[in-house]
Amino acid sequence: MRLREFRIGRPQRVAALLLLVLFGECLWMIGHQPLDANDYRYAHCGREMWESPSVLQGYFTTCGNLNGDGTLAYRLAGFPLTVQRAVLLSVDHFRKPENRLYANGSLNGTTWEARHELGFVKYLLRVPFVLFAVWLGGGLWWVSKRLFGPEGGAFALAMYVFCPAIVKYATHPNNEILAMWGLYGLIYTAMGVAHALQGPRSKWKPRIILLTVALGLTATAHVLAAIVGFVAGMAFFFYLAERRRAYVAQIMVYAALGALVMVFASFSFKLTAFLYVFTGGSARCWFALDAMRRFATSPVNAGIVVASAVAMVVYVWSRRSRYFGNTAPLLMLLLLFPLYTTQVVSAPWVWALPFLFTFVGGVFADVLDRPSAEMRPVAATKRNRERKMFLVLTAAVVVTQAVLCWVWMAGLLPG
Repeated sequence: MRLREFRIGRPQRVAALLLLVLFGECLWMIGHQPLDANDYRYAHCGREMWESPSVLQGYFTTCGNLNGDGTLAYRLAGFPLTVQRAVLLSVDHFRKPENRLYANGSLNGTTWEARHELGFVKYLLRVPFVLFAVWLGGGLWWVSKRLFGPEGGAFALAMYVFCPAIVKYATHPNNEILAMWGLYGLIYTAMGVAHALQGPRSKWKPRIILLTVALGLTATAHVLAAIVGFVAGMAFFFYLAERRRAYVAQIMVYAALGALVMVFASFSFKLTAFLYVFTGGSARCWFALDAMRRFATSPVNAGIVVASAVAMVVYVWSRRSRYFGNTAPLLMLLLLFPLYTTQVVSAPWVWALPFLFTFVGGVFADVLDRPSAEMRPVAATKRNRERKMFLVLTAAVVVTQAVLCWVWMAGLLPG
């Protein structure tokens, strides 16, 4: 099957199956976890952003000016509930007065009159974050497949799908999953713009616009993620642009200005609340190894840790694995894993996970690469034997990590 230039073959079907497994895992987790105070906070303040009620004087919402949290997660959590309320209001106008939800006739009073009529709140509140996690998984597979081939893309996606941290952050309203989605997209979009500059000018504008949107959405999720993405993306952009490096600074300045407009819009163009982005301290950070140590010593991450250790050994030992496609995600991994925020409660180490899986998928794909036709028969036979052995190891790692993830989901292992 072909959809324009997109071919639906075995790699695409494998990726679709893995993403479906991730969606099923998240739905199972949502169904077995009751709503908590954090869920209600995101729902309440997210609806305030969309429905604009009268709130505390001088504050953007009753949650404050969100100097520590980005607005994107609140708006994403509140949007389905606001839409459902709007549908209830619309349907109520077509009922007879005696059959309406309220005896006085309409629900057009305060913002919260219809809150008790909302249904499926648990899923409406959490599923949007699941969809972003699935979206990121698709992007991770696409990048890895383009760089490393079908085997590298499938392995990277499998590690992502069976990572308990991904499932955990995908099933609750939070800005971490959105910052992770935005940062990964921002870095590889910047690389895509650098490659586009080598081609005709007609392909420049769409990718520059995409870069601006990626930076803006990342900034609305977490300012620190946007800053890291801007600096790292500009460095990779400059490295890859080669003869077009004179355009790099200009493009990144325009992208930054567009991102600022998007952040301003996310605060409903209220200047007082918007200024807290610069004074709230959400981008203050430092470095420590605590998060990395906890991740590496957690039993539920054993398969990922083994795969990462093997990938690091192969990367250091094998010269053919040390190229830009593997080195770029490794640099992002080394930058993000020890990062932590000092002013607000956040988890920047989570943002490193897609880069970790991209790196591991790339190195494993190098080892699993089939012997070329130019190789001598003896060398080709030896290479084939090594490939089969590593293929068994790869399958064992995926199965082990899948079992550990499902055992954790059942509550039999601590996260």
